[in-house]
Amino acid sequence: MQHVVFGAGLIGGYLGGVLTHLEQDTRLIGRDSTMSRWQPGLRLSDYQGHQAGPLKLQIQGSDWRETAVPCDVLWLTVKCTHLAQTAVDIAPLVGEKTVILCCQNGIGSDALIKAIFPRNQVLRVMVPFNVVETVPGCLHRGSEGKLTLESDASGLVRALVSLLDCDLMPIDCTSAMTPLQWAKLQLNLGNAVNALADIPVKSMLEQRGYRLVLAALMDELLTLCKVKGIKLPRLTRVPASWLPLVLRLPDGLFSRLARQMLAIDPQVRTSMWWDLSQGKDTEIAYLNGAVIEQALSLGLDCRVNQAIVALVHQAEQGRLKPGLSATKLMERAGIIH
Repeated sequence: MQHVVFGAGLIGGYLGGVLTHLEQDTRLIGRDSTMSRWQPGLRLSDYQGHQAGPLKLQIQGSDWRETAVPCDVLWLTVKCTHLAQTAVDIAPLVGEKTVILCCQNGIGSDALIKAIFPRNQVLRVMVPFNVVETVPGCLHRGSEGKLTLESDASGLVRALVSLLDCDLMPIDCTSAMTPLQWAKLQLNLGNAVNALADIPVKSMLEQRGYRLVLAALMDELLTLCKVKGIKLPRLTRVPASWLPLVLRLPDGLFSRLARQMLAIDPQVRTSMWWDLSQGKDTEIAYLNGAVIEQALSLGLDCRVNQAIVALVHQAEQGRLKPGLSATKLMERAGIIH
């Protein structure tokens, strides 16, 4: 099969690198600056010590349209904020039988692609791990989790899983993608906390004040899911409904009982932190914003998520400087007064 990874940044680059490592016919399309950085070869590594490369990639920058032809599998790895333009741009890559895989965070981002390409199979993908570029040309998967594809009736996805599952990128499929996305969203609520704290994720989780904010955000999501009848699958060793309780534990007890949550590389930060640090708009509308939209439609309380979204928007507009202490963030979120 011919694969195209469109919008190849950190996640897309790592995905494309794994596909290339597995000898799949794969093209990566991304920014000129990124593609030129990877031109000499891409190295992959993960937190468990697995490595590959240097890999010689088929990469294209802004001139990709000159040789564009439809592919078999199109992986969309752009941010939610770029999806509207991407839906227009990818037309030359989409043929009658092209399967489009949407790898965005949050809830509902695939709807636009389905509306524009109603005759194609559009499936969702849940990406559970973080990727950082430790040095130019070296992408590192810094946390655990299986890349999970939405199952299809044709059996293509199961074939992909069998073909692509490997140590560098464990992969699985599911027929219950919506509950899985909500479970992933529960974990992604910490992206905004991390961006506002402006510290690595591990350092953030080691401070109870930040965890209290995250626990309050999760409480609102869990209430919403209960009302909607969504049963969240377990993505960590702790069931979804127990996570707020664990997060609220004192630091010493938390560090002993939640070793898996802290088993991440010390330098890992979230994509939302990266967006804010680069002066870009974030995906907050598809993350905490999705909780707010659904909660308000049902008359549910979502004041902590509303407060966090407001703070992120202030940071996007340059009216708030990230680096809030845990105490300050709790105050701004209305958890303490």
